[in-house]
Amino acid sequence: MGTTKVAITIDRETLRRLDHLVRKRVFPNRSRAIQKAVEEKLSRLDRNALARECAKLDPEHEKAMAEESLYEEPGEWPEY
Repeated sequence: MGTTKVAITIDRETLRRLDHLVRKRVFPNRSRAIQKAVEEKLSRLDRNALARECAKLDPEHEKAMAEESLYEEPGEWPEY
């Protein structure tokens, strides 16, 4: 995966805290720390979106569909 250089504006306190983590070698440099933070935030947003979609499902309907599938004749099952 390629990388692209970007410029960001960040408040001083956040940068101070970030630099502290770099000095402690939690991250090799600022860029890697920021990249990791953005990746984690995007992943969290994706999980939240999935959770919201799952919350829309009707558990009783899903259970009925699953149980209906259990009672189908084996000849009707798809080939794998």
